[in-house]
Amino acid sequence: MILRKYMSMLGIGSAKIDLQLPKLQYTPGENVSGTFLIEGGTIDQQIKRIECDLVMASPDEEKEEVIGTSTILSTKVIESEETNKMDFNFQLPEDIPCSAPNRIFQFKTRLIFNEGVKSADLDKITIIR
Repeated sequence: MILRKYMSMLGIGSAKIDLQLPKLQYTPGENVSGTFLIEGGTIDQQIKRIECDLVMASPDEEKEEVIGTSTILSTKVIESEETNKMDFNFQLPEDIPCSAPNRIFQFKTRLIFNEGVKSADLDKITIIR
């Protein structure tokens, strides 16, 4: 049991997060709603928070800009091998530019524990008019 605890602190067998969205194309000002799917690892872990940033990236320039952040504070314990779902909502700004070959948008999600390594997820979306 102690070995499993230390392995999860290194990221081996720790809980995982996945942002699930019903679609991948959105318009400026639209509400993005979905679900965080959290799957428990090999041991029970206490969640400290879930952070989800909408990032505009320019792959050519290797530059990123955070458009907005959604944070959920929690004291929930994810039991080993347990699956949980949490609602996700994010309001896109009205003045957000459209996607282009040199402009991509992605949600960067992080599951942060009281102890252990963060779990991360990346989901690309397209902004259209």
